[in-house]
Amino acid sequence: MAKPLNRVGITGASGCGVTTLGAALAARLEAVHIDTDDHFWVATDPPYQVKRDVPERLVRIAAEQALTGRWVMSGTLDGWAEPASRDCELIVFLQVPTPVRLERLRLREQAWFGDALLPGGAMHDNHREFIEWAARYEDGTLPGRSRPRHEAWLAGLDKPVLRFDGTRPTDELVAAVCGAGPMGPTSPC
Repeated sequence: MAKPLNRVGITGASGCGVTTLGAALAARLEAVHIDTDDHFWVATDPPYQVKRDVPERLVRIAAEQALTGRWVMSGTLDGWAEPASRDCELIVFLQVPTPVRLERLRLREQAWFGDALLPGGAMHDNHREFIEWAARYEDGTLPGRSRPRHEAWLAGLDKPVLRFDGTRPTDELVAAVCGAGPMGPTSPC
């Protein structure tokens, strides 16, 4: 019998679907879903104004990981989050064309913040800066997640890395991850 997946990391550019896949895979594995963005930002109104200190982020993530020892972590896995992702058995890297990602991000933020995104709204400047940052992922000219940084980090890992098209339906991605676990195609999920 193959060993079950217990600790999976999912990463990619903003708008690739890492959180969506993380939640779905965690449900399938009956594991805790940990979204690193939930630990990056202090809850403020409007949101995304104050970053938590790195040690506090890592303590919060470690507490979630310890709940059952079975978790799926999505979002940033390299850089500041690397200590929290070291125990991943498998890394999933999602890729989505930039225009698709940006449209997803615009729709998501519109659903979340509505009129606050309009000129003069509480989230207008933040949203504009976020979309500009997300648009630069491929060239890596802005701080934070970028394709060059991800590729360098992935190349240095000593664990399996799966690469998937994040435009595929979530249920197909879950099945693909489960079918390609660290123990091969019979890895149970």
